Amino acid sequence: MAEDRSEAGGPRPDEDGLIARYFAPLAGPGADGLRDDAATLTPSPGCDLVLTADAIVAGVHYFPDDPPASIARKALGVNVSDLAAKGASPRGYLLTLALPDEWSEDWLAGFAAGLGAGLAAFGGVLLGGDTVRAAGPALIGVTAIGEVPRGTMVRRLGARIGDRICVSGTIGDAALGLHLRQAPPATWSEALDASDRAALIDRYWHPRPRIALAPVLRAHARAAMDVSDGLAGDLAKMLKGGTPDEQGLWADIDLAAMPLSEAAARALAAAPELLTTIVTGGDDYEILCAVAPEHLNALLAEAGAVGVPLTCIGTVTAGQGAPVFRQASGRALSIGTGSFSHF
Repeated sequence: MAEDRSEAGGPRPDEDGLIARYFAPLAGPGADGLRDDAATLTPSPGCDLVLTADAIVAGVHYFPDDPPASIARKALGVNVSDLAAKGASPRGYLLTLALPDEWSEDWLAGFAAGLGAGLAAFGGVLLGGDTVRAAGPALIGVTAIGEVPRGTMVRRLGARIGDRICVSGTIGDAALGLHLRQAPPATWSEALDASDRAALIDRYWHPRPRIALAPVLRAHARAAMDVSDGLAGDLAKMLKGGTPDEQGLWADIDLAAMPLSEAAARALAAAPELLTTIVTGGDDYEILCAVAPEHLNALLAEAGAVGVPLTCIGTVTAGQGAPVFRQASGRALSIGTGSFSHF
């Protein structure tokens, strides 16, 4: 087998050298400089740990030629988004990095830089993980560990009939950004200026976990999850829990109330058929939550106060079947499967 070579012509570092050069500088307390096989993490007094894990795969969740710093930021951000939806604050991360044979030190240096920027932006430290050679495309797995005051984690399946449904930020930007990354780019992109296109692609590259909402959700939300596989599909998942009296949960969503960015609104004006893409497309990483009507005003006010607006888009009702997304005409939007599926 030919010797692995770096861009400078020398041999590429082995696993220990790779870890020492790129990831040990990011390690936090309890990780012992990533020189051991495990790390320690002590919860803050009176807190529960909250754990989540997500992986992203080249060619499935990101383009192999996406900037490596953006890939790292995305791998971290999708996990932090899950923590935020549970009302948790990030404490630490475990990273699994499966690299294909053609990995380069330039790529890895960019990835490590993006990972460090994500840690600084989101909070928490690198505690450990594993690096291996992949038999196929690159795979990046992150296990994120957060914490909440004891007994306060916000579950997915707590919605009740009469609850109001709210969503943070804006919906559909990343799905539109994905279409702009494809070749050839979508024809409707010609109706957008360069700043609009850049804004949508940036939302696809760089999730914005709504960490500031964590304490607001703990105080007021009955159910919450992040929007990763599409608003329509994720809302259906949130309503699958039923109710204590075995009634089914259903929802009526007002599409006119759905928050859109200026760039997404301009794209939609140019191509009205994009409404289905906006409702079903993934990678929003916004927060979807259900709140009792008497807590709605407090939820909206406190979300605004921390700089992450929430918008009320519908109501939980008794019923069966997929939520209905109603257009201004009153007609329901046909959304097909409603979400991204891994299988």
